[in-house]
Amino acid sequence: MTHILAIDQGTTSTRAMLFDDSFSVAASAQAEFAQHFPQSGWVEHDASDLWSTTAATCRAAIEKAGTDAAGIAAIGITNQRETTVVWDRRTGKPVYNAIVWQDRRTSEMCRRLKAEGFEDVVTEKTGLLLDPYFSATKLAWILENVDGVRARAEAGELAFGTVDSWLVWRLTGGKVHATDVTNAARTMLYDIRAQCWCDEICERLGIPMDMLPEVRDCDAHFGEARADLFGRPIPILGIAGDQQAATIGQACFTPGMVKSTYGTGCFALLNTGDTPVMSQNRLLTTIAYRIGGETTYALEGSIFVAGAVVQWLRDGLEIIRNAAETQPLAHRADATQELVLVPAFTGLGAPYWNADCRGAIYGLTRNSGPREFARAALESVGYQTRDLIEAMQADWEAARGTVRMETLRVDGGMSASDWAMQFLSDILDQPVERPKVLETTAMGAAWLAGQKAGVLPDREAFAARWQKDADFTPAMPEPDRARKYAAWKRAIEATITFAG
Repeated sequence: MTHILAIDQGTTSTRAMLFDDSFSVAASAQAEFAQHFPQSGWVEHDASDLWSTTAATCRAAIEKAGTDAAGIAAIGITNQRETTVVWDRRTGKPVYNAIVWQDRRTSEMCRRLKAEGFEDVVTEKTGLLLDPYFSATKLAWILENVDGVRARAEAGELAFGTVDSWLVWRLTGGKVHATDVTNAARTMLYDIRAQCWCDEICERLGIPMDMLPEVRDCDAHFGEARADLFGRPIPILGIAGDQQAATIGQACFTPGMVKSTYGTGCFALLNTGDTPVMSQNRLLTTIAYRIGGETTYALEGSIFVAGAVVQWLRDGLEIIRNAAETQPLAHRADATQELVLVPAFTGLGAPYWNADCRGAIYGLTRNSGPREFARAALESVGYQTRDLIEAMQADWEAARGTVRMETLRVDGGMSASDWAMQFLSDILDQPVERPKVLETTAMGAAWLAGQKAGVLPDREAFAARWQKDADFTPAMPEPDRARKYAAWKRAIEATITFAG
């Protein structure tokens, strides 16, 4: 058994990848699924789509590789975080659609709890801010607004989970209701220091603790996938939320290392070692991973819209047919126009945390067209990343008295754009490194499961094998950098003001 099956369940698609013991990708399969927007600011998935695409892509990847389940040592799972699923323990049927991490329906609930002074409790216990982004208020909303759900939950009939728990439940035929510590840490219900569910927060939100899954290490045994799915039982030996999995996949095992992943959103994580660093700049304090019982913490900055802004150009404005077109368009944009796009389609994430903001664009002229829109879209990701990195640098320096963030490691679909990554290096004024394997989330999940199974090497050997595909160094003159970033900050201020 020399292969590891990695399940990468994302916000817009599910991917299954087979890695061999040399870290090469033997095969992969991917399937998109529908997004549902019942109201403005609401985002949902049909949880059955998450499961069906997972099962289908796993089977397809195994078939493409020309192998069978007998050659697979273990399964690793990485997943979109914070997305909330509640299901019947007996039937396995969800009681409501999965409420996606992007969903903002609980903004008023969060405002009320903040006004009551509850955010201090949340931050102290969980390292998070009181925001609709996290799972807790989504779960509370389901309990309050779906007929009969609260009574069923209090009777012990229902289970809650993030997407990893939902997939483990389905893979094991309902035998295992568990999550890993990184996903638990993103629910806004988990005490990251005491390493347990927080009864105070659950009580305040009216959440029965019997609904919550068991929390395990990232490299733990999560049961076995049913024999009828792939031909024989396969142990599930690794789970991490997508951004933590990418941190592992980028071999960011040393305090001070930072990675930024560009998928639907953008998420930067700074490894802070064995001590949680509390942010003074509205970043999140979270768990990077727990391996072999040892916990490593991180500072995280979350941007809600990164790759999603390119999807908007394609599906909303219909000015491109695919993401690859943005790079040549940006190259040909009119240099005299400086459009600034604030892609706050579902609010602003770190370091602003404003759930009421919506997208805006500044600097339009009569000659503004697809080229300028494409450039502004790509630049918006660089500006948002700089916001995160500056906040991280300030927190890290305050905590440790030194800054060692000399290079940023990037991954995810948008990192394939040389134009976008060069602009990122320019606006940050620091080097950017892109690895040979961009799908580091899947690799991180595969490594967790593979090293647990004894197929893949330990973390030191894994880190030594990290390979760089390209690096980008700053080339923008400082006056241009300062002018452009100042324009971005003015645009942010205007967008927040408009939102009231």
